[in-house]
Amino acid sequence: GTEGLIFKIGRIHAQNIVKDCARRAGIGDVVNPETGKRRGVSPHRLRDAFAIMAIQQDDSTDAIRMLQEHLGHQSIATTMKYRKVSGTELREWYTNLKS
Repeated sequence: GTEGLIFKIGRIHAQNIVKDCARRAGIGDVVNPETGKRRGVSPHRLRDAFAIMAIQQDDSTDAIRMLQEHLGHQSIATTMKYRKVSGTELREWYTNLKS
């Protein structure tokens, strides 16, 4: 049901709204530059993208705690899964090790 929700719509309705908005905006499948995987736009992927971008902008302990609260995670470990290491970051880290 929709009891307790901010927006009184169900999951399928929300998915359809997001897909329709993406289609009207000309946004097709999202391609992960690291893996080449293609994924359609969905509410969950928007949530993931928000969390990843938030951590990329500020990965301080305080910021991650605020993100944990915002996402409603019980465990900080769940929120930390959004702290993904990109191939570029990994290469930079390795280059700095060799220096």
